[in-house]
Amino acid sequence: MTKETIQKEHRILQLKYAVLAVVVGICVGIVDTIFGRGLLAISDLRTAYWQYLLPFLPLAGLLIVWMYHHFSTLSLNGMSLIFETGQKKRDQIPLVLVPLVMIGTWITHLFGGSAGREGVAVQIGATLSHEAGRRLHIRENKPVMLITGMAAGFGGLFQTPLAAVFFAMEVIVAGYLEYDALLPALIAAYTASFTSHFLGLEKFAVDIQDTWTVTDLRSMISLIALGLAFGLAGRCFSVLLQKAKKLFGKKIPNPLIRIGVMAIPLAALLFVIHGGRYTGLGTNLISASFAGETIYGYDWILKLLFTVFTLAIGFQGGEVTPLFSIGASLGVVLGSILGVPPMICGALGYAAVFGSATNTLIAPILIGLEVFGTRNTLPLILVCILAYLINGNHSIYGAQQKALCRFEK
Repeated sequence: MTKETIQKEHRILQLKYAVLAVVVGICVGIVDTIFGRGLLAISDLRTAYWQYLLPFLPLAGLLIVWMYHHFSTLSLNGMSLIFETGQKKRDQIPLVLVPLVMIGTWITHLFGGSAGREGVAVQIGATLSHEAGRRLHIRENKPVMLITGMAAGFGGLFQTPLAAVFFAMEVIVAGYLEYDALLPALIAAYTASFTSHFLGLEKFAVDIQDTWTVTDLRSMISLIALGLAFGLAGRCFSVLLQKAKKLFGKKIPNPLIRIGVMAIPLAALLFVIHGGRYTGLGTNLISASFAGETIYGYDWILKLLFTVFTLAIGFQGGEVTPLFSIGASLGVVLGSILGVPPMICGALGYAAVFGSATNTLIAPILIGLEVFGTRNTLPLILVCILAYLINGNHSIYGAQQKALCRFEK
């Protein structure tokens, strides 16, 4: 095969990727909107009637596990399926995963489980895009279509397309970026973001007016302390989550017994500790962090523990929105201690804890800029770098591969 022929085939493939990226972006944006708006309505309902719904959390868990085992046990692997496909360990993702993960997450949130939503969006995008590429017989040696769908899913739900692109590129193999996926991922992420916004899904954003100038020794020490704290918080979350999943899986191998029995103390604790404050996504803690409302010094650790418990015993949902709430509430607490504007520290924690727990660097910096603006770009970059280094190559995603060994033990 001549060089000219290879170049021609490459250009044709890139054109196919671009066209498919638009289609995938529109489709994923629509599904993200259905999922996102449904989740918001469910969350509002739970907030209003939490004391009546929370006691049924164990039964909700049994329903989720039954549903997966009845329709697709394989889909229980969730994000691991996406990573295995991206790493060429698997050829296909079951389409039934999309409705299962949406319904399972809705049920989790309706009855008060502490979980997120980004994992659902990423799984939706990856499944739909990978299936589209497979059905159109697009032969590729690299996971371009998968990354394109992941970017669309994240971008459509959070409407942070730049962060979505680099999250999808960074997260499958830590320390390696698949640049062949950059253009289609950008197209898909922006298309999905525009589609979901057009259909009425709102973006969370805070216009922070304060500026923190790191010019003296004291401010530099404060910045280092923040980076260390956020890095350790993210590392703690990822390590505890992986260990808790293994522990519960080993001690209670039957998934029905595991979720049915362990959800009883989970529901009881969520009920008695601040009356449902730590149920759901954690957006209440995020809102309180940036509205000057009450944030307790223990909010971040309780949200961390409840989220780990919820996900480890088998409930559905993501980790990222709880990570945002953990980082924001921890940042507010540390800001008050260090004498740094709490809202700025909350924004830094929002991004850096997410980056530490997911073992990504560029994505958290970009999400910080897309959500909070550019007034505190330098502190954001430095804190995210420190948190990433402190992370020690741990990740909430057990199937994530590591291209680089950074302080891994």
